Amino acid sequence: MEFRVGLGQDCHRLATGRRLILGGVAVEYDRGLDGHSDADVLLHAVTDAVLGAAGLGDIGELFPDTDPQHRDADSAELLKVALHTVREQGWNVVNLDCTVAAERPKLSPYKPAIRRRLAELLGIDAEAVNVKAKTGERVGPVGREEAMTAEAIVLLQRKDSR
Repeated sequence: MEFRVGLGQDCHRLATGRRLILGGVAVEYDRGLDGHSDADVLLHAVTDAVLGAAGLGDIGELFPDTDPQHRDADSAELLKVALHTVREQGWNVVNLDCTVAAERPKLSPYKPAIRRRLAELLGIDAEAVNVKAKTGERVGPVGREEAMTAEAIVLLQRKDSR
């Protein structure tokens, strides 16, 4: 069996008039993330990790922000397309570990739902998904509540050695 690790990272500015979606879950907050799609910073990081592990580039190559068809796109749908591409290459997700950095809102109450949604999207058990939340300790764009960031690492497994 062959294994590969992929790392993903993303950052989006906070903006008024937008819904906050993290890991495919709506989070109550007075602002959301600004971006071409729904700006789900966590799903973007997961998508990059999955694509990177398979050696298939990144989310911007697969879904360029210059393409109007991706305007306000559901990032869960983008991840599904990326996963389909990765699975066509014979890869399956083994596990995911991820971190969201946000000064506010407090994400602890949302972590179980985000974990379940990520597991559902990836087609793995929730026990194979770990979601962490950190603050910016009032330092930098995250700490000043200007932005949120996310990092994700995935392990892929391919049963046949091509």
